Order: sequence, then C-alpha cells, then structure tokens
Amino acid sequence: MDISSSSIPADECPVRVWLTSGRIALYSTVMLTVGVLFMTVLVRIGFLSTDPGVFRPGSGFMVFWSASHLMRHGSPWQIYDVPAFSRVLVDLFPTAAHYAFLPWLYPPTYLLVVAPFALLPHAIGYPLFVALGIVLLGVAAWRVSGLAATPGAKRVGWLALVACPGVLVTATYGQNAMLTAACAALAVHFVDRRPMLAGFFIGLLSVKPQLALLFPFVLIAARAWRAFAWAAAFATAFTALGIATGGIESLHLFTQNTGALRSLIIEHGVPFWFASPTPFAAFRLAGLPLTLAYAGQAAIAAIAIAAACVVWRRHRDARLRGAMLVIATLAVNPYIWHYELSWLCIPIACMIALGSQDGWLRGEQSLVAVLWALPLYEFLNPWLHLPQIGPLVTTIALLVLLRRARLARRGPRAAVVRAL
Repeated sequence: MDISSSSIPADECPVRVWLTSGRIALYSTVMLTVGVLFMTVLVRIGFLSTDPGVFRPGSGFMVFWSASHLMRHGSPWQIYDVPAFSRVLVDLFPTAAHYAFLPWLYPPTYLLVVAPFALLPHAIGYPLFVALGIVLLGVAAWRVSGLAATPGAKRVGWLALVACPGVLVTATYGQNAMLTAACAALAVHFVDRRPMLAGFFIGLLSVKPQLALLFPFVLIAARAWRAFAWAAAFATAFTALGIATGGIESLHLFTQNTGALRSLIIEHGVPFWFASPTPFAAFRLAGLPLTLAYAGQAAIAAIAIAAACVVWRRHRDARLRGAMLVIATLAVNPYIWHYELSWLCIPIACMIALGSQDGWLRGEQSLVAVLWALPLYEFLNPWLHLPQIGPLVTTIALLVLLRRARLARRGPRAAVVRAL
C-alpha cells in the first residue's frame, strides 16, 4: 500500500507517515515467520505428547468437530448435556481431557453450521476451516474498507492479513471469529447497497448473538429500516431452524449452560480475565466487586453504543462505520476472548484506508499498530499476568474514530488541517 501518499499536501500535513507499505510488509513477514514456527512447534508437541494438559492447536475446532460427530451419530440435544458431550469429546480425542470440562456454549443455530464438519477427518477439516476463515475475512475487509482503491494494496494486503496476530491467534485455536468478523464487515458493506444481503449476514451472527448486539442500535440510528427488517427476519428464521434441528430441549440446556458460564468463567474465572479484553475483566482484576464491575461495564457499553450511533447517523462512509462498529462491539461485551480479536482486522483495514486515502491524523498510525499487536498481548497474558489493557485500547480507539468522524464532515482536507 502506498500509505505515504495522501490527498493532503505535505506543507499542510506535518504528520510524519511512518506506516508505509514497506514497513507493513517487513513487520508482516517477521510475524508470519514467527507464527509458522510457533504453530510447527505446537503441532509437533501435540502429536508427540500424551499429556492431556499440553496446549494443542485447534482446540476450538476439536469441539466443533465433536459436536458434528454427535449430531450424525447421536441426538443433537446431547451436545448440550455436559457429561455426555465431555465423554464424546474424550472418546474422539483421548488427549483432550484438559478441554472436556467446557460445556457447549453456542445457541442451537450454530448446530446448522457445524453439522457438516465431521464429513471430513479432523486433520483435514481444521486447516480447511482456518483457510476458509482467512479468505472470507480478507474479502470482507477488502470490501468494507475500500482498500482496492489504494495504490499497491494488492501487493501486501493478503500478507498483512495472514500475518496479523489476531488471525494467527484465532487460527491457533481453530475458532470461528474470522467467519463472524466477515459477516459483520459484509453487513456494513451492504447496508445501503443491498439491504437484504446485509440482513442475511447480520442474521448469520445469531450463531454468536452477543457479537450482533450493536446492529439494532446502529441500524435504527442510520434509519436503515429495510436492513433492520431483513436482519430480524433472517435471525428469527435461523433461530427457529436451529431449534427445530436440535429440539426444544437444546434451547433449555443452552440457557442452563450460559448461566454456568456466567458464574464460572465470566464472573469468577480469574485466569480467563487475563485473556479477556473487556472492561468487566479489567474491573474484576482491579479488585472491584461484582456489582461495581457490571456497573462499570454497563457505563462503558452505553458510551460505546452512543458513539457508534452518532457515527452511523451522521456518516455513510463504510470505513468509518465498519471501524466504529467493531470497536464498539468489543467494548460493549463482557464476554470477549483473545481469539475473537481477529475482528480487529476490520478497523485496522478501515483506518489504513482512511489514512492512506484521506490523510492521517495524529496518533492514528500508532493506534493501528497497537490494535495490530493487542491479540498477541492478550494471548500471552494468561502466562505473563500483565495489566488488562484491552478496554483502554478500545476506549482510545473510540475517541480517535469520533475525532475522525467529526472532522470528516468538513472534508478530508479540513479534517487533517484542523486536527493539527
């Protein structure tokens, strides 16, 4: 990407542009090399060790694949029966006892997604699942950010995406965050162009409804009534189809499991807080009691929702909308983990597009670098026990995006000049 170019003359824009295409390519190459070596070591250890406590790549996909196997050879509702599902998981993966304590934490809608996974062997399905997520996330980020209009973007765009720590962490666990991020980004891209498609992608987020929490607010703020109606229709249809597939008992057990999750992990899971970049986790690590932590989370959520609504109401720029939606979604939720930070690829792409096409504002390049590195920080933090900085990063990102949105109303030239 020719990020050093800008629509702002050099004498009007003293912001030093250091986030160049060459540096992005260099940092991405280094990170990708480290990531490949890390995954190679993990895979080798996973194959050679019989210790169930050893960390193995693909633990998330292992759970998805086991659920698919149980759907094909048992009753779908048994997936929500913690003892039954744990036995199946350990039978299929004898070294997975370390992961077997977790209940199935997805709504019945997700059963429709995982159903075909067991048609392929786990060793083949896992890398294919990761590759599919990378491709879809790349296409979605490309669409919503408009990076295709940036000179040289094709040369380093895919390298930067594959090497992004958020992608590497999600791939390590075999989680679905790249797919959900792609759905969110494509929904933003199609809101004004094709409301039905936008509603379809928002409806798909019913597999992880907490990640779709912002859409009703921003669609109302933007007066995108057609997209709102289609989203409600698709979400209802997918939910009904999921319940029909798993049976009404699956919905009842899902409700029970989420209650256990809230108590065991979200509210009292100290080790998990180090990997959860949420205000709630930061407040709990700081020693706040449960009530005050929830109050703090609610206050920050209200601010994030208001900020997102302001941007969506006043701007039709998909780059601003996409970046703000993702940052606000991460700030609103008390239940976000490090492997879901591949969502940050969306605001990173959008901010690079804004900076390279309209001119950088002070601090934006540094923020992009911090957003890029945050998933790696959160991944290592369960071992390092460093302060939980995730909420601080998302709060700063909200303020930076609000500044960009406020100044952008005067046009890109005025935005950069006024900011300096």
